[in-house]
Amino acid sequence: MKNNLLKVALAQISPVWLNKEKTLEKIEKSIVDASKVSCELIVFGEALLPGYPFWIALTNGAEWDSTTQKEIHAHYVRNSITIEKGELDSVCKLAKENNIAIYLGIMERAQNRGGHSIYASLVYINQDGKIKSVHRKLQPTFDERLTWAPGDGNGLQVHPLKEFTVGGLNCWENWMPLPRTALYGLGENLHIAVWPGSDHNTKDITRFIARESRSFVISVSSLMAKSDFPKDVPHYDEIVKEAPDVLANGGSCIASPDGEWLVEPVLHKEGLIIETLDFNRVLEERQNFDCVGHYSRPDVTKLHVNRERQSTVSYDD
Repeated sequence: MKNNLLKVALAQISPVWLNKEKTLEKIEKSIVDASKVSCELIVFGEALLPGYPFWIALTNGAEWDSTTQKEIHAHYVRNSITIEKGELDSVCKLAKENNIAIYLGIMERAQNRGGHSIYASLVYINQDGKIKSVHRKLQPTFDERLTWAPGDGNGLQVHPLKEFTVGGLNCWENWMPLPRTALYGLGENLHIAVWPGSDHNTKDITRFIARESRSFVISVSSLMAKSDFPKDVPHYDEIVKEAPDVLANGGSCIASPDGEWLVEPVLHKEGLIIETLDFNRVLEERQNFDCVGHYSRPDVTKLHVNRERQSTVSYDD
């Protein structure tokens, strides 16, 4: 395939909720399936591994000193991913074997922050199977703050992929103008937006970012139905008692650099959504607008970005 063309797969799947081993199996199957049809990039939704904390809104998550909340949270932490222990090694191996890059939303149990708090992280693995960035969500949204910790700017990185420069953000970070600008300034022209699910998130912002940045924008959401809650999770009966039949309906989509749909939001359908992107479309749309290039005024407005990985303790030895 020509260097200006990139074949991508949007993996709109449900997790095996709060079970990291079984969810990894589904992720790995999607990677293999995408590689069989020569995809060069596959993207998964926010916090897919091992799943989004839907229980918070269903079980009075803000109740103080609640045994229910403590026990579900502990189960969540146990099923989160410690990258330093090699828990993504199998995914990296598949990336290398199949020459496919991967964006994967995980719950990260970060060792450099003590190993007990968790972060909604977006991991980029290149076609050589190397983890090149781990972006911890800067600001958990609303009730997510009851279980997720706020991240830092270290993962505001972009990566070369054929003629494209790819970067990504988690969920409502995509509404934050300054993190978007941080990626634009690095030359991003293929923006990845990952979501827990539902077209109410993806139907507007996907096209807006594309039109603002004159980039391709891929939004990938997961799916989640009431029937997807495993009966062996702590406090299952309480979780499903108030759960709607559908918690996340998908809405994965792709917008072109002119802000028009290449793939409109796909609802209630599990599997791979496959499309080929042409880098020439980026150059065509930058002719009349480039928000960090010819249509910018850095002498008037400029952004400062701190990309230092944050930790509570530093050791001189």
